[in-house]
Amino acid sequence: MKTAVFSTKPYDRGFLDAANRKYSKEITYFEPRLTAETALMAKGFETVCAFVHDDLKSHVLNLIHEGGTRHIVMRCAGYNNVDLKTVQALGMRAGRVPAYSPHAVAEHAVGLILDLNRRIHRSFFRVREGNFALEGLLGFDLFGKTAGVIGTGKIGLVMIQILRGFGCQVLAYDPYPTPECGKRGGEYVPLEELFRRSDIVTLHCPLTPQTHHLVNGNAISQMKDGVMLINTSRGGILDTVAVIQGLKDGKIGYLGLDVYEEEDNLFFEDLSNAIIQDDVFSRLLTFPNVLVTAHQGFFTAEALKAIGETTLANIDDFEKGRPCPNEIASK
Repeated sequence: MKTAVFSTKPYDRGFLDAANRKYSKEITYFEPRLTAETALMAKGFETVCAFVHDDLKSHVLNLIHEGGTRHIVMRCAGYNNVDLKTVQALGMRAGRVPAYSPHAVAEHAVGLILDLNRRIHRSFFRVREGNFALEGLLGFDLFGKTAGVIGTGKIGLVMIQILRGFGCQVLAYDPYPTPECGKRGGEYVPLEELFRRSDIVTLHCPLTPQTHHLVNGNAISQMKDGVMLINTSRGGILDTVAVIQGLKDGKIGYLGLDVYEEEDNLFFEDLSNAIIQDDVFSRLLTFPNVLVTAHQGFFTAEALKAIGETTLANIDDFEKGRPCPNEIASK
């Protein structure tokens, strides 16, 4: 049985090939994203391996199903780009990598906090230009500050533990609370209270219809003046237009993003010689208190190794008709 891997970068191939030594699957790598235009490339492949920007909505699923695809294997935790009702209707199976390295994403989020607070990236460029002045680089102690963590899955729990290590008081919100939150030092509160009390708000929840634009104009109005807002989960959780207004008004004092709601045609590509057509994204980059990284929170050797190993195990389970612990249940 053959597997088609879409949205392939050299590092994907390296880690998937390493994991495949145990299974010896027949894998073909495709650089383009899976879309309605590229769906024909999946013809004859029983399994399609996809990533965060691949299109797995109903139309595309029907196209690849007609070509013989029966299994969808996501090499990421999120699956908001997969139409699960169509998967079920077509009798297909879909799997994901629910936990690869929660430490990778949480540590990246902390990196954004530290960089934004102490203006490390700005200081770096100043010093390279011979400017050793400290004006404009004033930060604050994390110790004693209140941080709000939205989403207490594996990543959120690691984030709570790290923030507690800095001496922060940690508030948490999740519609599905876990006792582990309290054990790590977090305190569950209503979402409105978290917004109101937090000096730092960091997002670690999945993108669902319920969390789409969870941070909107109303939510931002409830936050402290000068709040630090961090998003390393999915871009659609933030209403970017409302966030820009919050930055203009001074309500948001610091913004750190590793994701963006319209990132599909931007991230993971070298566009340094192109004109960015997204005016909203371009506006974000004009603010001196905004730091954007290109969806690299997951990008550690440990995480990619785990992604490769879990992805190959999911493929093997599906191909052999076994139950798969990482199968995505239909909504």
